[in-house]
Amino acid sequence: MKNISTSIKINNIDQLKLFGPHDSHIDLIESKFDVKIIVRGDDLIISGTESAVTNVEKLFYEIFDVLKKNNSISSDDIKTVIDVVHIDNSHVQKKQSSKIDSLVFKGKKGEIKAKTPGQYKYIKAAEMNDIVFTIGPAGTGKTFLAVAIALAKLYRKEVSRIILSRPAIEAGESLGYLPGDMMEKVDPYLKPLTDALFTMLPSDKLQHFVEHRTIEIVPLAYMRGRTLDDAFVILDEAQNSSPMQMKMFLTRMGKHSKAIITGDITQIDLSQKINSGLIQIQNILKGIDGIAFVYLNKDDVIRHRLVKRIINAYEQFQRKKENSE
Repeated sequence: MKNISTSIKINNIDQLKLFGPHDSHIDLIESKFDVKIIVRGDDLIISGTESAVTNVEKLFYEIFDVLKKNNSISSDDIKTVIDVVHIDNSHVQKKQSSKIDSLVFKGKKGEIKAKTPGQYKYIKAAEMNDIVFTIGPAGTGKTFLAVAIALAKLYRKEVSRIILSRPAIEAGESLGYLPGDMMEKVDPYLKPLTDALFTMLPSDKLQHFVEHRTIEIVPLAYMRGRTLDDAFVILDEAQNSSPMQMKMFLTRMGKHSKAIITGDITQIDLSQKINSGLIQIQNILKGIDGIAFVYLNKDDVIRHRLVKRIINAYEQFQRKKENSE
């Protein structure tokens, strides 16, 4: 196959951060894509086969985005972007940009898009299926991306409203004995959902949506008896729903509706006498067309770097416990 070359301007890029210590980032990219990368002034020259050069050019534009946003980039970040580009090539035509494909929503603080290969699969699953179950540990962006996906579909007029729900098991689901109106009672339980909305939408826009019931935030117990047409419905912390509640939620789906159900099956707060609906549903709905299960893991954690280590430590502890029993 004939080799080609292309150049990218890097005059506004911090080259020390871009190249990494002792050009380690460049060495990593060259080894993964079998290309040659050299610098001539403010030009980055990429040489290799046409497909490899196209992929690396795409890769560098993704890297520039990370640098612009974070003012730094690590070798782990480089590996993640490489993985995303590889996944992108297996799903879309070569000329289609991974930046466009992974972009979910442009919020008030900037673009919201996949930061890990697992998140990329999550976004793609939501595009291709009406119901998506996303299961993974804390910090993997399950809730945040679900809200972003819902807002994107609302703005594109694919749905006319968004309904956000969560079990409130600590209050026994009745919530009656707590002071205040319903929203004041459930606010502590729905906080992650409202936090995501405040991050993505200007306060006046969010207030307008809530007042006109374009966005509804309700505890799971209040979903019974409803039929949700033309809606994007999110059930967060679904590991704390019982099998009966899970069935109730899923059967609320009406015409032209979509749903994302998120949860972490390692953090179940239900009584030991109650099974988790999220665990059970994996066996019941497995293999049904239009329903997808996406599993995130510690490699998809985007919080503090220690969160990955904490999750890994708990996993090791659990394995030792199971082996000793």
